Amino acid sequence: MQTRLLSAGVFAAIAALALAGCGKEEPKPAPKAEAPAAPAAPPPPPELVVKIGHVAPLTGNIAHLGKDNENGARLAVDDLNAMGIVVDGKKLKFELVGEDDQADPKTGTVVAQKLVDAKVNAVVGHLNSGTTIPASKIYNDAGIAQISPSATNPTYTQQGFKTAFRVMANDVQQGSVLGEYAAKNLKAQTIAIIDDRTAYGQGLADEVEKAAKAAGAKIVAREFTKNDATDFTAILTKIKGKKPDVIFYGGMDAQAGPMLKQIKTLGIKSKYLTGDGGCSPELIKLAGDAAEGIYCSQAGLPLDKMPRGADFAKRYKDKFNTDVQIYAPYSYDAVLVIADAIKRANSAEPAKIVAALPATATDGVTGKVQFDEKGDVKNGAITVYTVKGGKLEVLEVQGGSPMAQAVSAVKAEVKEAVKEAEKAAGDAAKAVEKEVKKVEEAVKK
Repeated sequence: MQTRLLSAGVFAAIAALALAGCGKEEPKPAPKAEAPAAPAAPPPPPELVVKIGHVAPLTGNIAHLGKDNENGARLAVDDLNAMGIVVDGKKLKFELVGEDDQADPKTGTVVAQKLVDAKVNAVVGHLNSGTTIPASKIYNDAGIAQISPSATNPTYTQQGFKTAFRVMANDVQQGSVLGEYAAKNLKAQTIAIIDDRTAYGQGLADEVEKAAKAAGAKIVAREFTKNDATDFTAILTKIKGKKPDVIFYGGMDAQAGPMLKQIKTLGIKSKYLTGDGGCSPELIKLAGDAAEGIYCSQAGLPLDKMPRGADFAKRYKDKFNTDVQIYAPYSYDAVLVIADAIKRANSAEPAKIVAALPATATDGVTGKVQFDEKGDVKNGAITVYTVKGGKLEVLEVQGGSPMAQAVSAVKAEVKEAVKEAEKAAGDAAKAVEKEVKKVEEAVKK
Protein backbone atom coordinates (compact mmCIF):
# COMPACT_ATOMS: atom_id res chain seq x y z
CA MET A 1 0.00 0.00 0.00
CA GLN A 2 2.75 2.28 0.88
CA THR A 3 4.55 1.45 -2.36
CA ARG A 4 1.52 2.31 -4.48
CA LEU A 5 1.10 5.66 -2.82
CA LEU A 6 4.72 6.50 -3.41
CA SER A 7 4.49 5.44 -7.02
CA ALA A 8 1.39 7.51 -7.54
CA GLY A 9 3.18 10.49 -5.98
CA VAL A 10 6.10 10.06 -8.30
CA PHE A 11 3.86 9.85 -11.33
CA ALA A 12 1.95 12.90 -10.17
CA ALA A 13 5.18 14.86 -9.90
CA ILE A 14 6.32 13.75 -13.33
CA ALA A 15 2.96 14.71 -14.80
CA ALA A 16 3.13 18.08 -13.19
CA LEU A 17 6.59 18.69 -14.65
CA ALA A 18 5.45 17.57 -18.07
CA LEU A 19 2.46 19.86 -17.98
CA ALA A 20 4.68 22.76 -16.90
CA GLY A 21 7.05 22.10 -19.78
CA CYS A 22 4.18 22.10 -22.30
CA GLY A 23 2.33 25.10 -20.87
CA LYS A 24 2.42 28.76 -22.02
CA GLU A 25 5.57 30.84 -21.38
CA GLU A 26 5.46 33.74 -18.97
CA PRO A 27 5.00 36.94 -20.98
CA LYS A 28 8.27 38.82 -21.43
CA PRO A 29 8.32 42.52 -20.53
CA ALA A 30 8.00 44.75 -23.54
CA PRO A 31 11.27 46.39 -24.53
CA LYS A 32 11.56 49.95 -23.33
CA ALA A 33 11.15 52.58 -26.00
CA GLU A 34 14.50 54.22 -26.75
CA ALA A 35 14.72 57.97 -26.08
CA PRO A 36 14.96 59.99 -29.25
CA ALA A 37 18.58 60.81 -30.08
CA ALA A 38 19.67 64.36 -29.27
CA PRO A 39 20.14 66.47 -32.36
CA ALA A 40 23.78 66.54 -33.43
CA ALA A 41 25.62 69.70 -32.44
CA PRO A 42 26.28 71.93 -35.40
CA PRO A 43 29.89 71.72 -36.54
CA PRO A 44 32.04 74.65 -35.38
CA PRO A 45 32.51 77.37 -37.99
CA PRO A 46 35.66 77.04 -40.06
CA GLU A 47 38.59 79.07 -38.77
CA LEU A 48 40.08 82.03 -40.61
CA VAL A 49 43.55 83.16 -39.53
CA VAL A 50 44.02 86.94 -39.60
CA LYS A 51 47.67 87.95 -39.54
CA ILE A 52 48.40 91.32 -37.96
CA GLY A 53 51.93 92.50 -38.66
CA HIS A 54 53.65 94.54 -35.97
CA VAL A 55 56.93 96.40 -36.38
CA ALA A 56 58.99 98.30 -33.80
CA PRO A 57 62.60 98.38 -32.58
CA LEU A 58 62.97 95.33 -30.32
CA THR A 59 66.75 95.72 -30.06
CA GLY A 60 68.87 98.82 -29.53
CA ASN A 61 68.59 101.78 -27.19
CA ILE A 62 64.80 102.26 -27.48
CA ALA A 63 63.86 98.58 -27.40
CA HIS A 64 61.86 99.27 -24.23
CA LEU A 65 59.52 101.47 -26.28
CA GLY A 66 59.30 98.93 -29.08
CA LYS A 67 58.40 96.16 -26.65
CA ASP A 68 55.80 98.46 -25.09
CA ASN A 69 54.17 98.85 -28.51
CA GLU A 70 54.28 95.12 -29.20
CA ASN A 71 52.80 94.29 -25.79
CA GLY A 72 49.87 96.61 -26.44
CA ALA A 73 49.15 94.91 -29.77
CA ARG A 74 49.54 91.44 -28.25
CA LEU A 75 47.07 92.21 -25.48
CA ALA A 76 44.52 93.32 -28.11
CA VAL A 77 45.03 90.11 -30.11
CA ASP A 78 44.44 88.02 -26.99
CA ASP A 79 41.27 89.96 -26.19
CA LEU A 80 39.92 89.58 -29.72
CA ASN A 81 40.56 85.83 -29.76
CA ALA A 82 38.69 85.50 -26.46
CA MET A 83 35.63 87.13 -28.09
CA GLY A 84 35.25 84.41 -30.71
CA ILE A 85 34.44 86.82 -33.55
CA VAL A 86 32.71 85.25 -36.56
CA VAL A 87 32.84 86.98 -39.95
CA ASP A 88 31.25 85.60 -43.13
CA GLY A 89 30.60 82.29 -41.35
CA LYS A 90 34.22 81.89 -40.26
CA LYS A 91 35.65 82.20 -36.75
CA LEU A 92 38.54 84.64 -36.75
CA LYS A 93 41.82 83.66 -35.17
CA PHE A 94 44.11 86.67 -34.85
CA GLU A 95 47.86 86.16 -34.95
CA LEU A 96 50.52 88.79 -34.28
CA VAL A 97 53.49 88.60 -36.65
CA GLY A 98 56.20 90.67 -34.98
CA GLU A 99 59.28 92.14 -36.64
CA ASP A 100 62.23 94.20 -35.38
CA ASP A 101 63.21 97.20 -37.53
CA GLN A 102 65.95 98.31 -35.09
CA ALA A 103 64.74 101.94 -35.59
CA ASP A 104 66.69 101.85 -38.86
CA PRO A 105 65.01 103.07 -42.09
CA LYS A 106 66.72 100.47 -44.30
CA THR A 107 65.86 97.62 -41.98
CA GLY A 108 62.35 99.02 -41.79
CA THR A 109 61.82 98.57 -45.52
CA VAL A 110 63.29 95.05 -45.42
CA VAL A 111 60.91 93.85 -42.70
CA ALA A 112 58.00 95.66 -44.38
CA GLN A 113 58.56 93.58 -47.51
CA LYS A 114 58.91 90.50 -45.32
CA LEU A 115 55.43 91.13 -43.89
CA VAL A 116 54.00 91.67 -47.37
CA ASP A 117 55.51 88.35 -48.47
CA ALA A 118 54.00 86.70 -45.38
CA LYS A 119 50.59 87.91 -46.63
CA VAL A 120 49.63 89.78 -43.48
CA ASN A 121 46.13 91.26 -43.54
CA ALA A 122 47.17 94.61 -42.00
CA VAL A 123 50.09 96.18 -40.13
CA VAL A 124 50.43 98.05 -36.83
CA GLY A 125 53.62 100.14 -36.89
CA HIS A 126 56.20 101.29 -37.22
CA LEU A 127 57.21 103.09 -34.02
CA ASN A 128 59.57 105.73 -35.44
CA SER A 129 58.64 108.20 -38.14
CA GLY A 130 62.00 107.49 -39.79
CA THR A 131 61.04 103.85 -40.37
CA THR A 132 57.30 104.37 -40.79
CA ILE A 133 57.58 106.74 -43.76
CA PRO A 134 59.82 104.63 -46.06
CA ALA A 135 57.92 101.46 -45.14
CA SER A 136 54.59 103.10 -45.96
CA LYS A 137 55.27 102.99 -49.72
CA ILE A 138 55.83 99.23 -49.59
CA TYR A 139 52.54 98.65 -47.78
CA ASN A 140 50.74 101.03 -50.12
CA ASP A 141 52.09 99.27 -53.22
CA ALA A 142 50.85 95.96 -51.75
CA GLY A 143 47.45 97.43 -50.79
CA ILE A 144 47.90 96.62 -47.09
CA ALA A 145 46.60 98.93 -44.35
CA GLN A 146 49.22 100.42 -42.03
CA ILE A 147 48.22 102.04 -38.74
CA SER A 148 51.01 103.67 -36.76
CA PRO A 149 50.50 104.01 -33.00
CA SER A 150 53.42 106.39 -32.51
CA ALA A 151 54.91 107.91 -35.69
CA THR A 152 54.07 111.61 -35.51
CA ASN A 153 55.86 113.21 -38.48
CA PRO A 154 53.20 114.88 -40.71
CA THR A 155 54.81 113.54 -43.92
CA TYR A 156 53.55 110.03 -43.18
CA THR A 157 49.92 110.91 -43.90
CA GLN A 158 50.64 113.65 -46.43
CA GLN A 159 51.90 111.31 -49.17
CA GLY A 160 48.43 110.55 -50.48
CA PHE A 161 48.57 106.85 -49.54
CA LYS A 162 45.10 105.41 -48.90
CA THR A 163 46.69 102.72 -46.73
CA ALA A 164 48.33 105.07 -44.16
CA PHE A 165 46.64 105.89 -40.85
CA ARG A 166 47.73 106.90 -37.35
CA VAL A 167 45.93 106.84 -34.00
CA MET A 168 47.70 109.72 -32.22
CA ALA A 169 48.22 113.43 -32.81
CA ASN A 170 50.97 114.51 -35.22
CA ASP A 171 53.95 116.82 -34.80
CA VAL A 172 52.18 119.87 -36.18
CA GLN A 173 49.74 119.66 -33.28
CA GLN A 174 52.39 118.69 -30.71
CA GLY A 175 55.04 121.15 -31.90
CA SER A 176 52.54 124.00 -31.87
CA VAL A 177 51.62 123.27 -28.26
CA LEU A 178 55.24 122.92 -27.13
CA GLY A 179 56.52 126.07 -28.88
CA GLU A 180 53.68 128.15 -27.50
CA TYR A 181 54.02 126.60 -24.05
CA ALA A 182 57.72 127.46 -23.93
CA ALA A 183 57.12 131.08 -24.88
CA LYS A 184 53.98 131.76 -22.85
CA ASN A 185 53.91 129.38 -19.89
CA LEU A 186 57.66 129.07 -19.33
CA LYS A 187 58.17 132.78 -20.18
CA ALA A 188 61.02 131.90 -22.55
CA GLN A 189 62.41 134.81 -24.51
CA THR A 190 65.33 132.76 -25.82
CA ILE A 191 65.31 129.08 -26.80
CA ALA A 192 68.06 126.66 -27.88
CA ILE A 193 66.98 123.66 -29.96
CA ILE A 194 68.72 120.31 -30.34
CA ASP A 195 67.44 117.42 -32.46
CA ASP A 196 68.64 113.90 -33.28
CA ARG A 197 68.34 114.34 -37.07
CA THR A 198 65.69 111.64 -37.39
CA ALA A 199 62.42 112.26 -39.20
CA TYR A 200 60.73 112.41 -35.79
CA GLY A 201 63.24 114.50 -33.85
CA GLN A 202 64.00 117.03 -36.55
CA GLY A 203 60.38 117.24 -37.66
CA LEU A 204 59.14 117.99 -34.15
CA ALA A 205 61.96 120.50 -33.56
CA ASP A 206 61.00 122.34 -36.75
CA GLU A 207 57.40 122.68 -35.57
CA VAL A 208 58.49 123.84 -32.10
CA GLU A 209 60.71 126.48 -33.69
CA LYS A 210 57.85 127.80 -35.86
CA ALA A 211 55.43 128.00 -32.95
CA ALA A 212 57.96 129.55 -30.55
CA LYS A 213 58.88 132.27 -33.05
CA ALA A 214 55.21 132.97 -33.71
CA ALA A 215 54.71 133.39 -29.96
CA GLY A 216 57.56 135.93 -29.76
CA ALA A 217 60.52 133.81 -28.61
CA LYS A 218 63.98 134.00 -30.21
CA ILE A 219 65.90 130.88 -31.27
CA VAL A 220 69.51 131.49 -30.16
CA ALA A 221 70.93 128.10 -31.16
CA ARG A 222 69.96 125.18 -33.40
CA GLU A 223 72.19 122.13 -32.89
CA PHE A 224 71.92 118.46 -33.80
CA THR A 225 73.25 115.11 -32.67
CA LYS A 226 72.67 111.44 -33.61
CA ASN A 227 70.06 109.07 -32.24
CA ASP A 228 72.76 106.76 -30.87
CA ALA A 229 74.95 109.45 -29.29
CA THR A 230 75.75 109.46 -25.57
CA ASP A 231 78.11 112.45 -25.21
CA PHE A 232 76.57 115.90 -25.69
CA THR A 233 79.22 117.93 -23.87
CA ALA A 234 80.43 119.90 -26.90
CA ILE A 235 76.92 120.88 -27.98
CA LEU A 236 75.83 121.77 -24.45
CA THR A 237 78.98 123.81 -23.77
CA LYS A 238 78.26 125.87 -26.89
CA ILE A 239 74.65 126.37 -25.80
CA LYS A 240 75.66 127.29 -22.24
CA GLY A 241 77.34 130.43 -23.56
CA LYS A 242 74.05 131.53 -25.13
CA LYS A 243 72.25 131.34 -21.76
CA PRO A 244 68.87 130.31 -23.22
CA ASP A 245 65.78 130.36 -21.04
CA VAL A 246 64.73 126.97 -22.44
CA ILE A 247 66.51 124.07 -24.14
CA PHE A 248 64.26 121.96 -26.36
CA TYR A 249 65.34 118.47 -27.43
CA GLY A 250 63.69 116.64 -30.33
CA GLY A 251 64.53 112.97 -29.88
CA MET A 252 64.04 109.88 -27.71
CA ASP A 253 64.46 109.16 -24.01
CA ALA A 254 67.66 107.14 -24.59
CA GLN A 255 69.48 110.42 -25.40
CA ALA A 256 67.40 112.80 -23.28
CA GLY A 257 68.33 110.96 -20.06
CA PRO A 258 72.13 111.21 -20.41
CA MET A 259 71.77 114.73 -21.84
CA LEU A 260 70.01 115.88 -18.67
CA LYS A 261 72.79 114.47 -16.49
CA GLN A 262 75.37 116.38 -18.53
CA ILE A 263 73.31 119.58 -18.35
CA LYS A 264 73.34 119.29 -14.56
CA THR A 265 77.09 118.57 -14.49
CA LEU A 266 77.79 121.65 -16.64
CA GLY A 267 75.68 123.80 -14.32
CA ILE A 268 73.28 124.91 -17.06
CA LYS A 269 70.22 126.56 -15.50
CA SER A 270 67.95 126.56 -18.57
CA LYS A 271 64.57 124.88 -18.33
CA TYR A 272 64.39 121.65 -20.33
CA LEU A 273 61.56 120.71 -22.69
CA THR A 274 61.12 117.62 -24.88
CA GLY A 275 58.41 115.77 -26.81
CA ASP A 276 56.69 112.40 -26.51
CA GLY A 277 59.80 110.40 -27.46
CA GLY A 278 61.43 111.53 -24.24
CA CYS A 279 58.36 111.78 -22.03
CA SER A 280 58.59 108.38 -20.38
CA PRO A 281 59.41 106.61 -17.11
CA GLU A 282 62.62 105.45 -18.80
CA LEU A 283 63.84 109.04 -19.12
CA ILE A 284 63.42 109.53 -15.37
CA LYS A 285 65.25 106.26 -14.75
CA LEU A 286 68.16 107.29 -16.99
CA ALA A 287 68.41 110.89 -15.79
CA GLY A 288 67.79 110.31 -12.09
CA ASP A 289 67.38 113.51 -10.09
CA ALA A 290 68.51 115.54 -13.14
CA ALA A 291 65.02 114.92 -14.55
CA GLU A 292 63.33 116.75 -11.69
CA GLY A 293 61.44 119.82 -12.89
CA ILE A 294 61.76 119.22 -16.64
CA TYR A 295 58.81 119.62 -19.03
CA CYS A 296 57.65 117.23 -21.73
CA SER A 297 54.61 116.30 -23.78
CA GLN A 298 52.78 113.24 -24.99
CA ALA A 299 50.55 113.13 -28.04
CA GLY A 300 47.44 111.92 -26.26
CA LEU A 301 45.53 112.02 -23.00
CA PRO A 302 47.22 110.87 -19.78
CA LEU A 303 46.73 107.14 -19.27
CA ASP A 304 44.57 107.60 -16.16
CA LYS A 305 42.35 110.06 -18.04
CA MET A 306 41.76 107.84 -21.06
CA PRO A 307 38.22 106.38 -21.04
CA ARG A 308 39.52 102.86 -20.37
CA GLY A 309 43.03 103.77 -19.28
CA ALA A 310 42.93 102.61 -15.66
CA ASP A 311 41.64 99.16 -16.59
CA PHE A 312 44.18 98.88 -19.40
CA ALA A 313 47.07 99.83 -17.10
CA LYS A 314 46.06 97.13 -14.59
CA ARG A 315 45.60 94.39 -17.18
CA TYR A 316 48.86 95.35 -18.89
CA LYS A 317 50.77 95.16 -15.59
CA ASP A 318 49.13 91.83 -14.69
CA LYS A 319 50.05 90.28 -18.03
CA PHE A 320 53.53 91.67 -18.67
CA ASN A 321 54.68 92.47 -15.11
CA THR A 322 55.75 95.97 -16.10
CA ASP A 323 54.15 99.39 -16.44
CA VAL A 324 53.08 101.06 -19.68
CA GLN A 325 55.84 103.24 -21.15
CA ILE A 326 54.03 105.48 -23.66
CA TYR A 327 52.46 104.00 -26.76
CA ALA A 328 50.99 100.61 -25.72
CA PRO A 329 47.37 101.91 -25.51
CA TYR A 330 47.66 103.22 -29.06
CA SER A 331 49.00 99.90 -30.35
CA TYR A 332 46.07 98.20 -28.64
CA ASP A 333 43.59 100.56 -30.28
CA ALA A 334 45.25 100.16 -33.70
CA VAL A 335 44.53 96.40 -33.55
CA LEU A 336 40.94 97.06 -32.44
CA VAL A 337 40.47 99.43 -35.37
CA ILE A 338 41.63 96.73 -37.80
CA ALA A 339 39.24 94.17 -36.24
CA ASP A 340 36.39 96.66 -36.45
CA ALA A 341 37.11 97.28 -40.14
CA ILE A 342 37.08 93.52 -40.78
CA LYS A 343 33.70 93.16 -39.08
CA ARG A 344 32.17 96.07 -40.98
CA ALA A 345 33.60 94.84 -44.29
CA ASN A 346 32.53 91.26 -43.47
CA SER A 347 35.91 90.27 -44.86
CA ALA A 348 39.57 90.09 -43.84
CA GLU A 349 40.83 90.77 -47.35
CA PRO A 350 43.45 93.57 -47.20
CA ALA A 351 41.71 95.67 -49.88
CA LYS A 352 38.39 95.54 -48.04
CA ILE A 353 40.06 96.47 -44.74
CA VAL A 354 41.63 99.52 -46.41
CA ALA A 355 38.26 100.52 -47.88
CA ALA A 356 36.52 100.24 -44.49
CA LEU A 357 39.07 102.18 -42.41
CA PRO A 358 38.05 105.76 -43.35
CA ALA A 359 34.60 105.20 -41.77
CA THR A 360 36.14 104.07 -38.47
CA ALA A 361 34.43 105.15 -35.24
CA THR A 362 35.88 102.75 -32.68
CA ASP A 363 35.66 103.20 -28.90
CA GLY A 364 39.11 102.24 -27.71
CA VAL A 365 41.29 102.60 -24.65
CA THR A 366 42.43 106.06 -25.77
CA GLY A 367 38.93 107.28 -26.68
CA LYS A 368 36.86 107.29 -29.86
CA VAL A 369 39.14 106.70 -32.84
CA GLN A 370 38.11 108.41 -36.08
CA PHE A 371 40.20 109.47 -39.05
CA ASP A 372 40.22 112.58 -41.21
CA GLU A 373 40.60 112.55 -44.99
CA LYS A 374 44.39 112.13 -44.72
CA GLY A 375 44.31 109.27 -42.22
CA ASP A 376 45.22 111.37 -39.17
CA VAL A 377 43.26 110.78 -35.99
CA LYS A 378 40.57 113.36 -35.30
CA ASN A 379 40.56 115.35 -32.04
CA GLY A 380 44.14 114.41 -31.14
CA ALA A 381 45.05 115.56 -27.64
CA ILE A 382 48.40 116.87 -26.40
CA THR A 383 49.30 116.61 -22.71
CA VAL A 384 52.08 118.64 -21.09
CA TYR A 385 53.85 117.12 -18.07
CA THR A 386 56.48 118.02 -15.55
CA VAL A 387 58.61 115.63 -13.51
CA LYS A 388 57.90 115.99 -9.83
CA GLY A 389 59.08 113.63 -7.11
CA GLY A 390 60.46 111.26 -9.75
CA LYS A 391 57.11 110.92 -11.54
CA LEU A 392 55.35 112.48 -14.50
CA GLU A 393 52.71 114.95 -13.35
CA VAL A 394 50.09 116.46 -15.68
CA LEU A 395 50.18 120.22 -16.13
CA GLU A 396 47.60 120.71 -18.87
CA VAL A 397 45.76 118.96 -21.71
CA GLN A 398 45.05 120.58 -25.05
CA GLY A 399 42.79 119.14 -27.75
CA GLY A 400 41.04 115.80 -27.57
CA SER A 401 37.37 115.03 -28.04
CA PRO A 402 34.85 117.12 -26.09
CA MET A 403 33.70 114.02 -24.22
CA ALA A 404 37.22 113.02 -23.24
CA GLN A 405 37.96 116.54 -22.13
CA ALA A 406 34.76 116.64 -20.09
CA VAL A 407 35.65 113.35 -18.41
CA SER A 408 39.16 114.65 -17.69
CA ALA A 409 37.77 117.87 -16.24
CA VAL A 410 35.35 116.01 -13.96
CA LYS A 411 38.12 113.68 -12.78
CA ALA A 412 40.38 116.66 -12.08
CA GLU A 413 37.63 118.41 -10.11
CA VAL A 414 36.88 115.28 -8.10
CA LYS A 415 40.57 114.78 -7.38
CA GLU A 416 40.89 118.39 -6.22
CA ALA A 417 37.74 118.09 -4.09
CA VAL A 418 39.11 114.95 -2.43
CA LYS A 419 42.38 116.75 -1.68
CA GLU A 420 40.52 119.68 -0.15
CA ALA A 421 38.29 117.34 1.89
CA GLU A 422 41.36 115.45 3.15
CA LYS A 423 43.05 118.73 4.06
CA ALA A 424 39.93 119.98 5.84
CA ALA A 425 39.63 116.71 7.75
CA GLY A 426 43.30 116.90 8.69
CA ASP A 427 42.96 120.50 9.87
CA ALA A 428 39.89 119.58 11.92
CA ALA A 429 41.71 116.66 13.51
CA LYS A 430 44.64 118.92 14.41
CA ALA A 431 42.27 121.49 15.94
CA VAL A 432 40.57 118.79 18.06
CA GLU A 433 43.94 117.44 19.14
CA LYS A 434 44.99 120.94 20.15
CA GLU A 435 41.83 121.43 22.24
CA VAL A 436 42.32 118.02 23.91
CA LYS A 437 45.83 119.02 24.90
CA LYS A 438 44.52 122.25 26.40
CA VAL A 439 42.00 120.30 28.47
CA GLU A 440 44.70 117.87 29.60
CA GLU A 441 46.94 120.73 30.63
CA ALA A 442 44.08 122.34 32.57
CA VAL A 443 43.36 119.07 34.37
CA LYS A 444 47.01 118.70 35.35
CA LYS A 445 46.95 122.16 36.91
